[in-house]
Amino acid sequence: MSIILLLIIACAIILGVAEFRQKWVTKPIFKIFKKILPPMSTTEREAMEAGDIWWDGEIFSGKPDWQKLHAYPDGKLTEEEQSFIDNQLETLLAMLDDFSIVHESKDLPKEVWDYLKQEGFFAMIIPKEFGGLAFSATANSTIVTKIATRSISAAVTVMVPNSLGPGELLTHYGTQEQKDRWLPGLAQGKEVPCFALTGPEAGSDAGAIPDKGVVCKQEFEGKETLGIRVSWNKRYITLAPVATVLGLAFKLYDPDKLLGEQEDVGITCALIPTDHPGVQIGDRHMPMGLAFMNGTTYGEDVFIPIDWIIGGPDYAGKGWRMLVECLSAGRGISLPALATAIGHLGTRMTSAYSYVRKQFGLSIGKFEGVQESLARIGGYSYMLEAARRFTTSSLDSGYSPSVVTAISKYHMTELARVVVNDSMDIHAGKAIQLGPNNYLGHMFYGMPVAITVEGANILTRNLMIFGQGATRCHPYVYKEMEAGANPDFNQGLKEFDALLVKHVGFTLRNLGSALFNGLTLCKFSDSPVAGETAQYYKQMNRLSSGLALCTDVSMLILGGALKRKEMISARLGDVLSQLYMASAVLKRYETDGRQVSDLPFVHYAVQSCLQKAEIAFQGYFDNFRPRWLAHVLNRIIFPYGVSAKGPNDILARQVCRSLLRTGDTRDRITHLCYMGKDENDPIGVVEAAFVAMHQCQAIELKIHGAQKSGKLPKRVPLDEVIGKAQEQGLISEVEAQQILRADELRKKAIAVDSFSADCFKSIQIDSRNQDNAA
Repeated sequence: MSIILLLIIACAIILGVAEFRQKWVTKPIFKIFKKILPPMSTTEREAMEAGDIWWDGEIFSGKPDWQKLHAYPDGKLTEEEQSFIDNQLETLLAMLDDFSIVHESKDLPKEVWDYLKQEGFFAMIIPKEFGGLAFSATANSTIVTKIATRSISAAVTVMVPNSLGPGELLTHYGTQEQKDRWLPGLAQGKEVPCFALTGPEAGSDAGAIPDKGVVCKQEFEGKETLGIRVSWNKRYITLAPVATVLGLAFKLYDPDKLLGEQEDVGITCALIPTDHPGVQIGDRHMPMGLAFMNGTTYGEDVFIPIDWIIGGPDYAGKGWRMLVECLSAGRGISLPALATAIGHLGTRMTSAYSYVRKQFGLSIGKFEGVQESLARIGGYSYMLEAARRFTTSSLDSGYSPSVVTAISKYHMTELARVVVNDSMDIHAGKAIQLGPNNYLGHMFYGMPVAITVEGANILTRNLMIFGQGATRCHPYVYKEMEAGANPDFNQGLKEFDALLVKHVGFTLRNLGSALFNGLTLCKFSDSPVAGETAQYYKQMNRLSSGLALCTDVSMLILGGALKRKEMISARLGDVLSQLYMASAVLKRYETDGRQVSDLPFVHYAVQSCLQKAEIAFQGYFDNFRPRWLAHVLNRIIFPYGVSAKGPNDILARQVCRSLLRTGDTRDRITHLCYMGKDENDPIGVVEAAFVAMHQCQAIELKIHGAQKSGKLPKRVPLDEVIGKAQEQGLISEVEAQQILRADELRKKAIAVDSFSADCFKSIQIDSRNQDNAA
């Protein structure tokens, strides 16, 4: 007994006294840590340091502060922004004929281009002092979302100048002279921007761009000028075919050391007029099923003055950081807006179509097979709008959370992929016949655009979300890495020792929390609210502590190899992402005033998130090595096995009941879907038929009752049944006209387009390989 007591005292002295602990515990660990610390390239470091930590940090903490979640301000539209949406945006939407844009002119009409420039649609992020609108991220996102419900091609055209590009880069980093030179023209639409980053050999790996610039002196405008001779070959550049100013990313070299002592300066961004000698704008690409301007640009040994570097010579070599910081914000606005548009349009139109389309004498929305898909559409669309608002609110609050925006980009576009597929399924033949009446076809074609750009989804999920999240959002890991990289060993050791003590306590706390919540099924876990959603906060507490615990264990066991174990790390990223999406849903429910009618959508969305989070955990446990440790972690977090079952059939039917009837709930869920102005609009006619048929429900009940009793014949044309019902006095003349009118709208709503043979004459397309054009 005395020996055990002595051992306990010795351990307490070693661990409790800093000098002993540093010498016998921390120093050996620190030496090993410095050896295994994974090497980090300049581009990786800059990407890691870019952006802010926001709610993602709370999720990684293992103990989210739910009061902080509820206290975050919701993104609000100003009076000016709302007026723009009610007036200029509505005017624009009425001008758009998406079928004509994509299949006839393959471009926006001139009057649309002129209107976009005239009304400042390309200037939403430009400060007012330069003639811009200076709209919030929420307004930017709302406008793009609503345009996308009408035309993806028009939405992309508006989206790009207000995302990563010359306007944003100049606003944040440009010299005053550059701002004065370019921003007024961009705001007025006199200048059309594009930004060239991607090339044949460098897509997601932008750090590998082969495009090269060399610092030199050359005569320019009659005098010797310090500048850059740059060569590039770029593709997939949106707006390039019509651009007047080209933003260009390239690697800069200074062999003669004209700028400084560094020969390899690094990635640099410059702004070049497209009419500058040597700048070549190549042919257009043809984005699948869409008609926004996208093409190639190239140049060979084009001389530009050094002052054309965005930010001036001081920003030479800082281009990658500039791009990453701007992209972390833009990624949270543009593509999530397209995804949310699919949710609003898919939900509004598919619910209406499910009601007006009949099979076997019944609306197809009454069949449970259709209801299963329709419920998924509604639940996911509620989540999409919640995540859109939650993410843009962070940007409007002054944050630029790179992990959060990556989560939004990946998971919102993936949710939209499910929504559009389910919508296509329910619409069946109407969805696959392209024509003016098909409002889903171009959405379906456009989905891969959102999936693949601004960081392809595979890259975003497997490298970015957890790769950045685990390091940046963890309260100690990044600081420990900085201590390990400190060239002063003793100073680094002191910093590492203090962090290590806190880190161990952090890990033990999360282990205890996960185990306690698992054993008690979260019965004693905290929740900031009462009522039906309280259970979700409790479950998310357990999953958060489990995520933090598994992250620490994974980093300890795998070290630098973790970033190469993409399947393992991506699953932990999925847990983080699903907790973020569920948080957005709960935040929306609270912000909207806890609408009781929204509860089926809230339950469906959060239960889906929790189920996916637990599936991700199980995938992690099934594949993590060593197996015994994976088994231990599984038993700590889920001692009784996984419990999240996902939405059940009863809940799915509740969601469908809300969507298959007119009213405030359906209007609120789909408020950004453009409805058209009359019954000749392809969207407007489906909605009109939906409303008209609801208004005829009482009349239909009379007729069906009479058919059931034998007073009226079954399975005969509607107009014949209506005539006989009127003859027998079962319905009035007004009622007869009302139901016939509703049926006329119904037939128009389910109609598909057909074309004469002349429309299918083959058109020879001159296809060129522009990858080798330079």
